[in-house]
Amino acid sequence: MYRTATNFLKKFMSTAAIFKYGFNLSPMYRRTTARVIEISDDLKHVKIKVPLSYKNKNYVGAIFGGSMFSATDPIYMIQLVQILGENYVVWDKSATINYKRPAKEHLYCTFTFTDEEIVAIKKQVVETHEMTIKKTTYLTNTKEQVFAEVIKTLYIAEKAFYKKKLQKRKQAKSS
Repeated sequence: MYRTATNFLKKFMSTAAIFKYGFNLSPMYRRTTARVIEISDDLKHVKIKVPLSYKNKNYVGAIFGGSMFSATDPIYMIQLVQILGENYVVWDKSATINYKRPAKEHLYCTFTFTDEEIVAIKKQVVETHEMTIKKTTYLTNTKEQVFAEVIKTLYIAEKAFYKKKLQKRKQAKSS
């Protein structure tokens, strides 16, 4: 559904605008209390804000860890899906969050892919058909104090290779 809507909206809006408004209006992302506040035209830079509010305060008045985690969870995957395009499959494979200190103020998180990373990913996928990468980002305040570290492992594959891989699994299960 989201991919179909995105493809339709590309006729009227930039991909960056669709990404920003799509996240900020999506019911599943709105529940995290986070908002996308910056996004580059090439989608290689995304910044979110997780405000401290009554909706995400825990028992001791800090931002609930689940809000921090869910606010960061979908960004890298969807960012990379959009950057790489239709010939690739991207999945979140795992995630870890390491809480450093209670967050009793607004937090910010930046997600970045460099041109060099994208070239390296494409090259590796051409050579091996699939790969995993790890990306680390931090939830910080305006003074760049770290409140949590988030480590995401992403699986990336050629779409044709991935489809064949799934077919082989189905055949093996039915045998």
